[in-house]
Amino acid sequence: MAEEQRENVTGTASLTVDESNTAKTMKSGSLDVLATPAVAALMEEASCNAIRDFLPEGITTVGILLNLRHTSATPLRMKVFAESRLVSHEGRKYTFEIRAYDEAGEIAEAYHERFEVKKESFMNKANAKKEESR
Repeated sequence: MAEEQRENVTGTASLTVDESNTAKTMKSGSLDVLATPAVAALMEEASCNAIRDFLPEGITTVGILLNLRHTSATPLRMKVFAESRLVSHEGRKYTFEIRAYDEAGEIAEAYHERFEVKKESFMNKANAKKEESR
C-alpha cells in the first residue's frame, strides 16, 4: 500500500445484539448483553474491511494482537457499529485503532494488529498440524 493510500483508510462493521452474540450464549458471562468476544469479532471485521481492497489476490490478513477495552454493556436488540482506522502499515503488519458504539454512545476501544499471509500456504501449514498430532 502506498504512503498516500494509507491516510484516512477506514472500515466499518455492524450488528444487532441478539441471542447468538450475548455473553450468556457465548459463555463469556451470564447476562443477556453483547459479549466481549462478539465486540472483538466486530472490531476485527471492521479492520479487515478497511484493507480488503488493497490486498493482492491470494493474500489475506490474520489477527495477531487485539488489546480491547469493553466499557459499556449493550442490551438485546440494540444496534452496534465499529469503525477501524489504519494507523500504520509496515511491511506485512497493519496496525489499527478501533472504536465501537451502540445507539447510546461509545462502548469499546481497541488497538489491533494484523499480518499479511498467503492464503494457501497459511492453510496448508494450519492443516499440517492435524497430521503432526496423530
